[in-house]
Amino acid sequence: MTNEKATAEKLLQVNAIKLSPQAPFTWASGWKSPIYCDNRRVLGFPYIRDFIKSELCSVIFEQFEQADLLAGVATAGIAWGAMAADQLKLPYIYVRPKPKEHGMGNQIEGFYEPKKKVLVIEDLISTGKSSLQVCEVLRAAGLEVVGMLSIFNYGFDVATQAFAEAKIPFVSLTNYATLIDLAAEKGIISSEEINTLLNWRQQPQLWGQ
Repeated sequence: MTNEKATAEKLLQVNAIKLSPQAPFTWASGWKSPIYCDNRRVLGFPYIRDFIKSELCSVIFEQFEQADLLAGVATAGIAWGAMAADQLKLPYIYVRPKPKEHGMGNQIEGFYEPKKKVLVIEDLISTGKSSLQVCEVLRAAGLEVVGMLSIFNYGFDVATQAFAEAKIPFVSLTNYATLIDLAAEKGIISSEEINTLLNWRQQPQLWGQ
């Protein structure tokens, strides 16, 4: 079993990913979706949480060894980034969606030094818009963003293009295509539902209208 497949299996095991082609979910963007990913659920399962943490650390060690520190994306990426940083003994910061409205007014929380190389830890990547906004905040603070690492990636072309334009490499522990293949293999979804799920990813903004 590949690492991508093993990760997808763990997420399905704890219902961190739900597939519901017949009763789609509505995302914050307004998109209708036959899939919903909530990796925060994994935090409640210690052994699977440890597996995901170990996978994150392995990727960081193998592909982003140049990183001087890690940065978690608030809120879902904070815990994963902190666990990986602790395991690898790296400095850690996290980034808010917007500056704090009181106190110091920070958007980046924690200690960091300009010009250091930072790897961003994200929960999941959909369109990439909010993830790349975090990268821009870090760049504006004088840090060098060496990449982004997420647990799950929907595999949208728009995200791949956006990261390429921003010149930021990104890696995910698992992805939509691997998940659908595994769900089909396990009989979780029917052949008709597989087609629905694959069609959704082609034009998610129009699906269900």
